[in-house]
Amino acid sequence: MDFNMKKLASDAGIFFTRAVQAFGGLSSRPKDSCTRPDPFSEPQSPHLCNGLVFTEEKFGQAEKTELDAQFENLLARADSTKNWTEKILRQTEVLLQPNPSARVEEFLYEKLDRKVPSRVTNGELLAQYMAEAASELGPTTPYGKTLIKVAEAEKRLGAAERDFIHTASINFLTPLRTFLEGDWKTISKERRLLHNRRLDLDACKARLKKAKAAEAKATCEGDAVPDFQQTRPRNYILSASASALWNDEVDKAEQELRVAQTEFDRQAEVTRLLLEGISSTHVNHLRCLHEFVESQTTYYAQCYRHMLDLQKQLGSSQGAIFPGTFVGTTEPASPPLSSTSPTTAAATMPGGPSVAGLAPPGEAALRLEEVAPPASGTRKARVLYDYEAADSSELALLADELITVYSLPGMDPDWLIGERGNKKGKVPVTYLELLS
Repeated sequence: MDFNMKKLASDAGIFFTRAVQAFGGLSSRPKDSCTRPDPFSEPQSPHLCNGLVFTEEKFGQAEKTELDAQFENLLARADSTKNWTEKILRQTEVLLQPNPSARVEEFLYEKLDRKVPSRVTNGELLAQYMAEAASELGPTTPYGKTLIKVAEAEKRLGAAERDFIHTASINFLTPLRTFLEGDWKTISKERRLLHNRRLDLDACKARLKKAKAAEAKATCEGDAVPDFQQTRPRNYILSASASALWNDEVDKAEQELRVAQTEFDRQAEVTRLLLEGISSTHVNHLRCLHEFVESQTTYYAQCYRHMLDLQKQLGSSQGAIFPGTFVGTTEPASPPLSSTSPTTAAATMPGGPSVAGLAPPGEAALRLEEVAPPASGTRKARVLYDYEAADSSELALLADELITVYSLPGMDPDWLIGERGNKKGKVPVTYLELLS
Protein backbone atom coordinates (compact mmCIF):
# COMPACT_ATOMS: atom_id res chain seq x y z
CA MET A 1 0.00 0.00 0.00
CA ASP A 2 1.28 3.46 -0.92
CA PHE A 3 1.73 5.26 2.39
CA ASN A 4 2.16 9.02 2.04
CA MET A 5 2.88 10.53 5.44
CA LYS A 6 2.71 14.09 4.14
CA LYS A 7 -0.72 13.55 2.59
CA LEU A 8 -1.97 11.78 5.70
CA ALA A 9 -0.88 14.70 7.88
CA SER A 10 -2.54 17.14 5.51
CA ASP A 11 -5.81 15.18 5.58
CA ALA A 12 -5.68 14.98 9.37
CA GLY A 13 -5.18 18.74 9.53
CA ILE A 14 -8.25 19.28 7.37
CA PHE A 15 -10.30 17.03 9.63
CA PHE A 16 -9.25 18.79 12.85
CA THR A 17 -9.89 22.17 11.25
CA ARG A 18 -13.38 21.09 10.36
CA ALA A 19 -13.95 19.71 13.86
CA VAL A 20 -12.85 22.99 15.50
CA GLN A 21 -15.07 24.98 13.16
CA ALA A 22 -17.92 22.63 13.95
CA PHE A 23 -17.69 22.86 17.73
CA GLY A 24 -17.27 26.62 17.45
CA GLY A 25 -20.47 26.95 15.47
CA LEU A 26 -22.89 24.81 17.48
CA SER A 27 -24.67 27.84 18.89
CA SER A 28 -25.52 29.18 15.41
CA ARG A 29 -28.20 26.49 14.94
CA PRO A 30 -27.74 25.65 11.22
CA LYS A 31 -30.69 24.19 9.41
CA ASP A 32 -28.95 21.06 8.18
CA SER A 33 -27.34 18.39 10.32
CA CYS A 34 -25.84 14.97 10.01
CA THR A 35 -27.14 13.12 13.09
CA ARG A 36 -29.09 14.11 16.15
CA PRO A 37 -29.16 12.29 19.50
CA ASP A 38 -32.88 12.99 19.99
CA PRO A 39 -35.62 14.85 18.09
CA PHE A 40 -35.61 17.85 20.41
CA SER A 41 -31.82 18.44 20.68
CA GLU A 42 -29.83 21.21 18.99
CA PRO A 43 -28.83 20.43 15.39
CA GLN A 44 -25.18 19.71 14.79
CA SER A 45 -22.97 21.84 12.55
CA PRO A 46 -22.54 20.81 8.88
CA HIS A 47 -18.76 21.25 9.37
CA LEU A 48 -18.80 18.47 11.96
CA CYS A 49 -21.02 16.39 9.68
CA ASN A 50 -18.58 16.80 6.78
CA GLY A 51 -15.68 16.11 9.11
CA LEU A 52 -17.23 12.82 10.16
CA VAL A 53 -17.91 11.86 6.55
CA PHE A 54 -14.36 12.78 5.59
CA THR A 55 -12.96 10.61 8.39
CA GLU A 56 -15.20 7.66 7.49
CA GLU A 57 -14.08 7.90 3.86
CA LYS A 58 -10.42 7.82 4.88
CA PHE A 59 -10.99 4.70 6.94
CA GLY A 60 -13.06 3.06 4.18
CA GLN A 61 -16.29 3.16 6.16
CA ALA A 62 -18.25 5.43 3.80
CA GLU A 63 -18.81 5.72 0.07
CA LYS A 64 -16.86 8.46 -1.69
CA THR A 65 -18.08 10.25 -4.81
CA GLU A 66 -15.31 9.88 -7.39
CA LEU A 67 -14.54 12.42 -10.09
CA ASP A 68 -14.21 11.32 -13.69
CA ALA A 69 -10.78 10.52 -15.15
CA GLN A 70 -10.64 13.66 -17.29
CA PHE A 71 -11.33 15.85 -14.27
CA GLU A 72 -8.61 14.06 -12.28
CA ASN A 73 -6.17 14.64 -15.16
CA LEU A 74 -7.04 18.34 -15.15
CA LEU A 75 -6.38 18.48 -11.40
CA ALA A 76 -3.02 16.73 -11.76
CA ARG A 77 -2.05 19.01 -14.65
CA ALA A 78 -2.94 22.11 -12.65
CA ASP A 79 -0.97 20.92 -9.61
CA SER A 80 2.04 20.15 -11.79
CA THR A 81 1.84 23.58 -13.43
CA LYS A 82 1.72 25.29 -10.06
CA ASN A 83 4.63 23.31 -8.60
CA TRP A 84 6.95 23.83 -11.59
CA THR A 85 6.01 27.49 -11.88
CA GLU A 86 7.06 28.00 -8.27
CA LYS A 87 10.39 26.24 -8.85
CA ILE A 88 11.13 28.15 -12.07
CA LEU A 89 10.21 31.43 -10.39
CA ARG A 90 12.47 30.83 -7.39
CA GLN A 91 15.44 29.72 -9.49
CA THR A 92 15.06 32.65 -11.89
CA GLU A 93 15.11 34.99 -8.91
CA VAL A 94 18.34 33.31 -7.79
CA LEU A 95 19.80 33.76 -11.29
CA LEU A 96 18.93 37.45 -11.40
CA GLN A 97 19.88 38.15 -7.77
CA PRO A 98 22.31 35.58 -6.27
CA ASN A 99 22.46 37.44 -2.94
CA PRO A 100 19.89 35.85 -0.56
CA SER A 101 19.71 38.88 1.75
CA ALA A 102 19.01 41.15 -1.24
CA ARG A 103 16.20 38.83 -2.35
CA VAL A 104 14.66 38.91 1.12
CA GLU A 105 14.88 42.69 1.14
CA GLU A 106 13.18 42.94 -2.25
CA PHE A 107 10.46 40.52 -1.05
CA LEU A 108 9.75 42.65 2.03
CA TYR A 109 9.57 45.83 -0.03
CA GLU A 110 7.17 44.13 -2.42
CA LYS A 111 4.90 42.89 0.38
CA LEU A 112 4.91 46.36 1.97
CA ASP A 113 3.97 47.82 -1.42
CA ARG A 114 7.01 50.08 -1.41
CA LYS A 115 9.46 50.85 -4.20
CA VAL A 116 12.63 48.77 -4.10
CA PRO A 117 15.66 51.07 -3.76
CA SER A 118 18.11 51.14 -6.63
CA ARG A 119 21.05 48.82 -6.04
CA VAL A 120 24.50 49.07 -7.65
CA THR A 121 25.42 45.96 -9.64
CA ASN A 122 28.65 44.09 -8.98
CA GLY A 123 30.09 45.23 -12.30
CA GLU A 124 29.37 48.88 -11.54
CA LEU A 125 30.88 48.54 -8.08
CA LEU A 126 34.02 46.96 -9.54
CA ALA A 127 34.23 49.79 -12.09
CA GLN A 128 34.02 52.34 -9.28
CA TYR A 129 36.85 50.67 -7.35
CA MET A 130 39.05 50.46 -10.45
CA ALA A 131 38.48 54.12 -11.31
CA GLU A 132 39.36 55.18 -7.76
CA ALA A 133 42.46 52.98 -7.80
CA ALA A 134 43.59 54.51 -11.10
CA SER A 135 43.09 58.00 -9.74
CA GLU A 136 45.18 57.24 -6.66
CA LEU A 137 47.90 55.16 -8.32
CA GLY A 138 48.32 57.50 -11.27
CA PRO A 139 46.02 57.77 -14.28
CA THR A 140 48.94 58.46 -16.63
CA THR A 141 50.83 55.27 -15.80
CA PRO A 142 50.32 52.15 -17.94
CA TYR A 143 48.62 50.41 -15.04
CA GLY A 144 46.39 53.41 -14.35
CA LYS A 145 45.40 53.75 -18.00
CA THR A 146 44.49 50.08 -18.15
CA LEU A 147 42.45 50.33 -14.95
CA ILE A 148 40.48 53.21 -16.44
CA LYS A 149 39.75 51.29 -19.65
CA VAL A 150 38.69 48.16 -17.76
CA ALA A 151 36.57 50.28 -15.39
CA GLU A 152 34.70 51.77 -18.34
CA ALA A 153 34.05 48.31 -19.76
CA GLU A 154 32.87 46.98 -16.39
CA LYS A 155 30.56 49.95 -16.04
CA ARG A 156 28.99 49.16 -19.40
CA LEU A 157 28.67 45.51 -18.35
CA GLY A 158 26.96 46.57 -15.13
CA ALA A 159 24.51 48.76 -17.03
CA ALA A 160 23.74 45.88 -19.41
CA GLU A 161 23.14 43.59 -16.42
CA ARG A 162 20.80 46.14 -14.86
CA ASP A 163 18.78 46.37 -18.08
CA PHE A 164 18.62 42.57 -18.32
CA ILE A 165 17.40 42.17 -14.74
CA HIS A 166 14.75 44.87 -15.24
CA THR A 167 13.52 43.39 -18.52
CA ALA A 168 13.47 39.81 -17.21
CA SER A 169 11.58 40.86 -14.08
CA ILE A 170 8.85 42.59 -16.07
CA ASN A 171 8.51 40.14 -18.96
CA PHE A 172 9.05 36.85 -17.11
CA LEU A 173 8.88 37.00 -13.31
CA THR A 174 5.82 39.25 -13.10
CA PRO A 175 3.55 36.96 -15.20
CA LEU A 176 4.62 33.94 -13.13
CA ARG A 177 3.85 35.75 -9.88
CA THR A 178 0.53 36.95 -11.29
CA PHE A 179 -0.48 33.35 -12.00
CA LEU A 180 0.52 32.08 -8.54
CA GLU A 181 -1.01 34.98 -6.61
CA GLY A 182 -4.11 35.45 -8.76
CA ASP A 183 -5.31 32.63 -10.99
CA TRP A 184 -4.01 29.83 -8.79
CA LYS A 185 -5.62 31.26 -5.64
CA THR A 186 -8.96 31.38 -7.46
CA ILE A 187 -8.55 27.79 -8.60
CA SER A 188 -7.64 26.67 -5.08
CA LYS A 189 -10.66 28.43 -3.61
CA GLU A 190 -13.06 26.77 -6.05
CA ARG A 191 -11.40 23.39 -5.47
CA ARG A 192 -11.94 23.69 -1.72
CA LEU A 193 -15.56 24.62 -2.35
CA LEU A 194 -15.94 21.60 -4.63
CA HIS A 195 -14.47 19.40 -1.90
CA ASN A 196 -17.07 20.69 0.56
CA ARG A 197 -19.86 20.09 -1.95
CA ARG A 198 -18.64 16.53 -2.42
CA LEU A 199 -18.66 15.91 1.32
CA ASP A 200 -22.20 17.30 1.52
CA LEU A 201 -23.25 15.00 -1.30
CA ASP A 202 -21.66 11.97 0.37
CA ALA A 203 -23.36 12.85 3.65
CA CYS A 204 -26.75 13.00 1.90
CA LYS A 205 -26.09 9.64 0.25
CA ALA A 206 -25.20 8.08 3.61
CA ARG A 207 -28.32 9.60 5.21
CA LEU A 208 -30.58 8.22 2.47
CA LYS A 209 -28.98 4.81 2.72
CA LYS A 210 -29.54 4.66 6.49
CA ALA A 211 -33.10 5.92 6.13
CA LYS A 212 -33.96 3.25 3.57
CA ALA A 213 -32.39 0.56 5.74
CA ALA A 214 -34.39 1.72 8.76
CA GLU A 215 -37.58 1.88 6.68
CA ALA A 216 -37.13 -1.67 5.49
CA LYS A 217 -36.47 -2.82 9.03
CA ALA A 218 -39.56 -1.02 10.35
CA THR A 219 -41.70 -2.53 7.62
CA CYS A 220 -40.54 -6.01 8.59
CA GLU A 221 -40.90 -5.58 12.35
CA GLY A 222 -44.19 -3.63 12.34
CA ASP A 223 -44.69 -0.43 14.20
CA ALA A 224 -41.47 0.44 15.99
CA VAL A 225 -40.07 3.56 17.53
CA PRO A 226 -37.72 5.18 15.00
CA ASP A 227 -34.06 5.21 15.87
CA PHE A 228 -33.17 8.87 15.96
CA GLN A 229 -29.49 8.00 16.23
CA GLN A 230 -29.58 6.83 12.60
CA THR A 231 -31.44 9.71 10.97
CA ARG A 232 -33.20 12.92 11.95
CA PRO A 233 -37.02 12.98 12.08
CA ARG A 234 -39.18 15.35 10.05
CA ASN A 235 -42.59 16.52 11.33
CA TYR A 236 -42.48 14.06 14.16
CA ILE A 237 -45.97 12.82 14.99
CA LEU A 238 -46.24 10.50 17.98
CA SER A 239 -49.46 8.91 16.71
CA ALA A 240 -48.03 8.00 13.30
CA SER A 241 -46.70 4.59 12.64
CA ALA A 242 -42.95 3.96 12.46
CA SER A 243 -43.23 2.91 8.82
CA ALA A 244 -44.89 6.20 7.86
CA LEU A 245 -42.22 8.16 9.75
CA TRP A 246 -39.43 6.35 7.98
CA ASN A 247 -41.16 6.79 4.63
CA ASP A 248 -41.30 10.54 5.23
CA GLU A 249 -37.64 10.50 6.27
CA VAL A 250 -36.69 8.76 3.02
CA ASP A 251 -38.56 11.40 0.99
CA LYS A 252 -36.75 14.21 2.80
CA ALA A 253 -33.39 12.50 2.34
CA GLU A 254 -34.03 12.03 -1.38
CA GLN A 255 -34.92 15.71 -1.75
CA GLU A 256 -31.76 16.78 0.06
CA LEU A 257 -29.73 14.42 -2.12
CA ARG A 258 -31.11 16.00 -5.29
CA VAL A 259 -30.23 19.48 -4.03
CA ALA A 260 -26.73 18.38 -2.99
CA GLN A 261 -26.19 16.68 -6.36
CA THR A 262 -27.23 19.85 -8.21
CA GLU A 263 -24.86 22.03 -6.17
CA PHE A 264 -22.02 19.55 -6.62
CA ASP A 265 -22.52 19.40 -10.41
CA ARG A 266 -22.64 23.18 -10.66
CA GLN A 267 -19.45 23.60 -8.63
CA ALA A 268 -17.72 20.83 -10.58
CA GLU A 269 -18.47 22.66 -13.85
CA VAL A 270 -17.10 25.95 -12.49
CA THR A 271 -13.93 24.23 -11.30
CA ARG A 272 -13.56 22.37 -14.61
CA LEU A 273 -13.67 25.63 -16.59
CA LEU A 274 -10.95 27.13 -14.38
CA LEU A 275 -8.77 24.03 -14.73
CA GLU A 276 -9.16 24.04 -18.51
CA GLY A 277 -7.86 27.62 -18.44
CA ILE A 278 -4.44 26.21 -17.52
CA SER A 279 -3.87 25.72 -21.26
CA SER A 280 -4.14 29.48 -21.75
CA THR A 281 -1.70 29.92 -18.89
CA HIS A 282 0.80 27.69 -20.68
CA VAL A 283 0.46 29.78 -23.85
CA ASN A 284 1.07 32.97 -21.88
CA HIS A 285 4.08 31.48 -20.08
CA LEU A 286 5.46 30.30 -23.43
CA ARG A 287 5.36 33.85 -24.77
CA CYS A 288 7.03 35.15 -21.62
CA LEU A 289 9.70 32.47 -21.91
CA HIS A 290 10.53 33.59 -25.44
CA GLU A 291 10.86 37.18 -24.22
CA PHE A 292 13.14 36.04 -21.40
CA VAL A 293 15.40 34.20 -23.86
CA GLU A 294 15.52 37.25 -26.12
CA SER A 295 16.52 39.53 -23.25
CA GLN A 296 19.16 37.06 -22.07
CA THR A 297 20.55 36.71 -25.59
CA THR A 298 20.74 40.48 -25.96
CA TYR A 299 22.50 40.78 -22.61
CA TYR A 300 25.18 38.21 -23.40
CA ALA A 301 25.68 39.68 -26.88
CA GLN A 302 26.27 43.09 -25.31
CA CYS A 303 28.74 41.57 -22.85
CA TYR A 304 30.59 39.88 -25.69
CA ARG A 305 30.85 43.11 -27.71
CA HIS A 306 32.02 45.12 -24.71
CA MET A 307 34.72 42.59 -23.81
CA LEU A 308 35.84 42.23 -27.43
CA ASP A 309 36.24 46.01 -27.68
CA LEU A 310 38.15 46.03 -24.40
CA GLN A 311 40.39 43.23 -25.60
CA LYS A 312 41.27 45.17 -28.75
CA GLN A 313 41.91 48.37 -26.81
CA LEU A 314 44.22 46.66 -24.37
CA GLY A 315 45.98 44.74 -27.12
CA SER A 316 46.53 47.83 -29.31
CA SER A 317 47.87 49.98 -26.48
CA GLN A 318 49.75 47.43 -24.40
CA GLY A 319 50.83 44.74 -26.84
CA ALA A 320 54.08 46.48 -27.76
CA ILE A 321 55.01 46.88 -24.08
CA PHE A 322 53.75 43.52 -22.85
CA PRO A 323 53.74 41.12 -25.79
CA GLY A 324 51.67 38.00 -25.35
CA THR A 325 49.54 39.46 -22.56
CA PHE A 326 46.33 37.78 -23.68
CA VAL A 327 47.38 34.20 -24.17
CA GLY A 328 44.61 31.78 -25.09
CA THR A 329 44.40 28.12 -25.91
CA THR A 330 44.52 26.58 -29.33
CA GLU A 331 41.56 24.33 -28.45
CA PRO A 332 38.21 25.67 -29.70
CA ALA A 333 36.25 27.12 -26.77
CA SER A 334 32.97 27.57 -28.56
CA PRO A 335 31.38 27.00 -31.99
CA PRO A 336 31.99 29.52 -34.79
CA LEU A 337 30.30 32.86 -34.22
CA SER A 338 28.99 35.45 -36.62
CA SER A 339 29.86 39.05 -35.95
CA THR A 340 27.03 40.19 -38.23
CA SER A 341 24.42 38.87 -35.79
CA PRO A 342 25.18 40.19 -32.28
CA THR A 343 22.08 38.67 -30.76
CA THR A 344 23.28 35.16 -31.58
CA ALA A 345 26.85 35.68 -30.48
CA ALA A 346 28.03 33.48 -27.63
CA ALA A 347 29.21 35.01 -24.40
CA THR A 348 32.36 32.96 -24.14
CA MET A 349 35.30 33.51 -26.46
CA PRO A 350 38.92 32.50 -26.09
CA GLY A 351 41.23 35.31 -25.10
CA GLY A 352 43.19 36.54 -28.10
CA PRO A 353 46.87 37.36 -28.00
CA SER A 354 48.23 40.84 -28.15
CA VAL A 355 47.35 42.43 -31.42
CA ALA A 356 50.77 43.93 -31.96
CA GLY A 357 53.90 42.08 -32.95
CA LEU A 358 57.46 42.89 -32.08
CA ALA A 359 57.45 46.10 -34.11
CA PRO A 360 55.05 49.03 -34.55
CA PRO A 361 52.14 48.41 -36.93
CA GLY A 362 53.55 50.55 -39.71
CA GLU A 363 56.90 48.79 -39.77
CA ALA A 364 55.26 45.39 -39.46
CA ALA A 365 53.01 46.08 -42.42
CA LEU A 366 55.97 47.18 -44.51
CA ARG A 367 57.98 44.15 -43.53
CA LEU A 368 55.10 41.76 -44.26
CA GLU A 369 54.80 43.04 -47.78
CA GLU A 370 58.45 42.34 -48.40
CA VAL A 371 58.54 38.89 -46.75
CA ALA A 372 57.97 35.82 -48.88
CA PRO A 373 56.58 32.60 -47.39
CA PRO A 374 59.21 30.01 -46.47
CA ALA A 375 59.88 27.17 -48.84
CA SER A 376 58.66 24.72 -46.18
CA GLY A 377 56.60 25.07 -43.04
CA THR A 378 53.36 26.48 -44.48
CA ARG A 379 50.14 24.89 -43.26
CA LYS A 380 46.46 25.13 -43.92
CA ALA A 381 44.21 26.38 -41.12
CA ARG A 382 40.47 26.68 -40.65
CA VAL A 383 39.17 29.88 -39.09
CA LEU A 384 37.08 29.20 -35.96
CA TYR A 385 35.64 32.68 -35.35
CA ASP A 386 35.24 35.96 -37.17
CA TYR A 387 38.07 38.38 -36.47
CA GLU A 388 38.28 42.06 -37.34
CA ALA A 389 41.74 43.42 -38.07
CA ALA A 390 42.84 46.05 -35.55
CA ASP A 391 45.27 47.68 -38.02
CA SER A 392 46.76 47.25 -41.47
CA SER A 393 49.27 44.65 -40.26
CA GLU A 394 46.54 42.16 -39.45
CA LEU A 395 44.35 40.02 -41.69
CA ALA A 396 40.58 40.04 -41.17
CA LEU A 397 39.08 36.55 -40.87
CA LEU A 398 35.72 34.96 -41.52
CA ALA A 399 34.55 31.84 -39.71
CA ASP A 400 35.02 28.49 -41.50
CA GLU A 401 37.27 29.83 -44.28
CA LEU A 402 40.61 28.15 -45.07
CA ILE A 403 43.84 30.14 -45.15
CA THR A 404 47.54 29.41 -45.41
CA VAL A 405 49.61 30.19 -42.33
CA TYR A 406 53.29 30.17 -41.44
CA SER A 407 55.61 31.66 -38.85
CA LEU A 408 58.52 34.07 -39.21
CA PRO A 409 61.62 34.12 -37.06
CA GLY A 410 61.25 36.38 -34.02
CA MET A 411 57.44 36.56 -34.17
CA ASP A 412 55.22 36.39 -31.12
CA PRO A 413 54.30 32.68 -30.74
CA ASP A 414 50.64 33.68 -30.31
CA TRP A 415 50.55 35.03 -33.87
CA LEU A 416 51.07 33.60 -37.35
CA ILE A 417 51.26 35.09 -40.82
CA GLY A 418 48.09 34.31 -42.77
CA GLU A 419 47.56 34.46 -46.51
CA ARG A 420 44.31 34.45 -48.41
CA GLY A 421 44.74 35.06 -52.10
CA ASN A 422 46.85 38.19 -52.52
CA LYS A 423 46.10 39.41 -48.98
CA LYS A 424 48.55 38.86 -46.16
CA GLY A 425 48.63 39.77 -42.47
CA LYS A 426 49.04 38.62 -38.91
CA VAL A 427 46.34 36.35 -37.44
CA PRO A 428 45.88 35.16 -33.84
CA VAL A 429 46.52 31.47 -33.24
CA THR A 430 43.53 31.14 -30.93
CA TYR A 431 41.18 31.88 -33.81
CA LEU A 432 42.56 29.04 -35.93
CA GLU A 433 42.38 25.28 -36.13
CA LEU A 434 45.63 24.07 -37.70
CA LEU A 435 45.08 21.27 -40.17
CA SER A 436 47.52 18.45 -40.80
